[in-house]
Amino acid sequence: MMSPKLKQSFLRDIELSASLMRRLMNLWPPLLGAGIHIEHISADYREVRVRMRQRLFNTNIFGTHFGGSLYALCDPFFALLILRNLGRDYVVWDRAAQIDFVLPARGTVRATFRIDDAILADIRQNTAGGDKYEPVLPVDIVDSRGDTVASVLKTIYIRRKPGTEKKAP
Repeated sequence: MMSPKLKQSFLRDIELSASLMRRLMNLWPPLLGAGIHIEHISADYREVRVRMRQRLFNTNIFGTHFGGSLYALCDPFFALLILRNLGRDYVVWDRAAQIDFVLPARGTVRATFRIDDAILADIRQNTAGGDKYEPVLPVDIVDSRGDTVASVLKTIYIRRKPGTEKKAP
């Protein structure tokens, strides 16, 4: 039997196409149970689009989306994109989140997560010497009309693994 540490490392470092990752994540119990569906992961792992239809199991007593389900819609995606773009020399974790409920969320809601070259360059610069870096990345959850129903700020913990730091010239 594999040790928990070895198993965790193995699963983290396995290379999957974005298409296969999307299919597997759509079967992952925490997302599946919340009714969250990943519509798209770009081949370069720079963008993820997710949706959540309103169902009995994600509706609160007010007839709107349960706030915890709205948060779950945003949980792993920035960390996934950053990890897949930085590679194995980095430790990447979700550190914190803040959610601001703007409007009652009814029906199907969506969120799109994007990272670009500027974000990745900023991360590499701030972690080059081995220091931790905790960027705060925003994402909005929108309804079918395009109205923002919740704004989320995700704080991501990022650090180069020991021994991989870039030495100053």
